[in-house]
Amino acid sequence: MTVVRVSSVENFAELGVRWRDLERRAAGSFFQSWTWVGCLAAERFPDPVLVEATEAGRTVALALFNRVRRWVGPAILHLGESGTDELDCPYVEQNGVLTEAGREDELAVLCLRAVASRYDLALSGLGEPVLAAVRSVAGLVRVTRSQASPFVDLAALRTTGRAYLADRSANTRQQIRRSDRLYERLGPIDIERADTVESAHAMLDEMAALHQAAWRARGRPGSFARPFFCRFHRELIAAAIPRGEVALLKVFSNEIVIGILYNFVHRGRMLAYQSGFVYREIEPQDKPGLTCHHRAIRFAFDQGLDIYDFLAGEDRYKLSLADMSHRQIWASAGPVWSPRQLVRAAADTFRRWKVGASSDQEATRALLG
Repeated sequence: MTVVRVSSVENFAELGVRWRDLERRAAGSFFQSWTWVGCLAAERFPDPVLVEATEAGRTVALALFNRVRRWVGPAILHLGESGTDELDCPYVEQNGVLTEAGREDELAVLCLRAVASRYDLALSGLGEPVLAAVRSVAGLVRVTRSQASPFVDLAALRTTGRAYLADRSANTRQQIRRSDRLYERLGPIDIERADTVESAHAMLDEMAALHQAAWRARGRPGSFARPFFCRFHRELIAAAIPRGEVALLKVFSNEIVIGILYNFVHRGRMLAYQSGFVYREIEPQDKPGLTCHHRAIRFAFDQGLDIYDFLAGEDRYKLSLADMSHRQIWASAGPVWSPRQLVRAAADTFRRWKVGASSDQEATRALLG
């Protein structure tokens, strides 16, 4: 018999022990690991709501929300997030209910049902199976965003023996090879992985400076403009480096930095999370992003990893370097009586009607000449 309990969290350290125990029996993503969920958890979840499913005293599913109360309507539960821009700037992806392996659909439905009739839910970075579980238990579901997450299937390359570049488009191959040749004029292209917390923190700081310079040049603030983003990732790295879950990779030629990648490593996947590149105005045909990711893909392949995952986003470089993709979805859900969900559903219906009416008018004008 499965018992589902909804409670607060009194002791995050004790929850971390249970979470790690379940993690070993689960097939969850890095963003569902305690390394991510537990990082600065007391600060990120000031009003925590824990959903826990147990069987004969053994935890089989966990989901951690933060509750944001409102004057009207049900409170909002944010899955794996705080519900504030400042604390959610370390954006979550591949989110969901952590469950025992092989029982994801069944246990996700049980856990989500325990809260979907009482609260509005804010759900970021879900896979399609989790969205299906939400739809089965919530009265109203609204998808706000859907993005492809491109990835490279390294295991398939290993099985077939095909070279990675052989499956890229002719244009992508040309750009990578031309960019590599320009850097190789300086010397061989090498890659270095930070192997201690201290070296990883130093590499993160170096990458952040490159990242900020590039984004400020475009008139944008950049991810590291938020102090919490920097603090979160320094704390995350301190926990993740001893577990081999972070790969900060510096790509360079003759000691001249081309770029730095901040990637995660989890269950055979390398996840490309953040980056900083050196752009040289004197060499406009340099493609530091292509060169760095190409080297990182080869590095991941040599490490025996199965997937190089670019995470959410349909940027041209991701699509050109990847060969497959899965979808991630951002959604809100809640009971049928939720004022917030009803208003948003009505607004969506009005927008669809307005677009349809506009299309009909355009068609009529075209028909009448």
